[in-house]
Amino acid sequence: MHYYIITGPSRGLGKALAEAVLQQTETVVIGVSRHATIEHARYHHQPLDLSDMLAVQNNLHKVFPDCAKASSITLINNAAVLGEIGYAGELPAEHYEFVFDVNVVAPAMLMNTFINRYAELTIPQTILNISSGAGQRPVDGWGAYCASKAALDMFSRTAQQEQHQRGRNLRIRSLAPGLVDTSMQEQIRTADETQFSQAATFVAHHTEGNLQHPEQVAQRIVAWLQRPTVAEEMVVLRLTDI
Repeated sequence: MHYYIITGPSRGLGKALAEAVLQQTETVVIGVSRHATIEHARYHHQPLDLSDMLAVQNNLHKVFPDCAKASSITLINNAAVLGEIGYAGELPAEHYEFVFDVNVVAPAMLMNTFINRYAELTIPQTILNISSGAGQRPVDGWGAYCASKAALDMFSRTAQQEQHQRGRNLRIRSLAPGLVDTSMQEQIRTADETQFSQAATFVAHHTEGNLQHPEQVAQRIVAWLQRPTVAEEMVVLRLTDI
């Protein structure tokens, strides 16, 4: 069996990824989020609030199954939050803690545990972090989100380098999927232009049909994950690269 651990599978791209994986035979999905919205014989839900660091620390061991007889295992850190849209100096301090906990600290803890838990296994292993183009350029009003995704990209690069130096064949990638029609996009379209200068642009993306359907993006990602690793492939990728 091929095991997939996916965070944020209750909606949006995370749910589409889980459902795309389950369409394949010989797969098992462990979904990690507060609520379960998928019912399937090969879907197993681990309830966990990734913004609650104490709960994450205390329940990490429950997320990762015994995969001694697995054919492969993949961790997809998909869960993320945009947080409040607004400028630095005009937001409550806890905004930054919330965004960084969900977007960086929890994924880093999951990656660390995954690497340690399966260090002795010789089966194909992948960690895929769902990132954003906003991690590679500043977007006003999205300071915490941009910075958190940039941090996730760099941690992915660093962890991959470390695994190479350990001589371990573990693939770590950070992928920006582009504009996907999710609840995050709905939040963006309600933003005040005084707090986000590109608000009208994102409304236009929606009205002009420029947003990708989560199911289409998920199918493309899952197909790529199941192909052999390409030599010299970059760690930080965009959907157009795969």
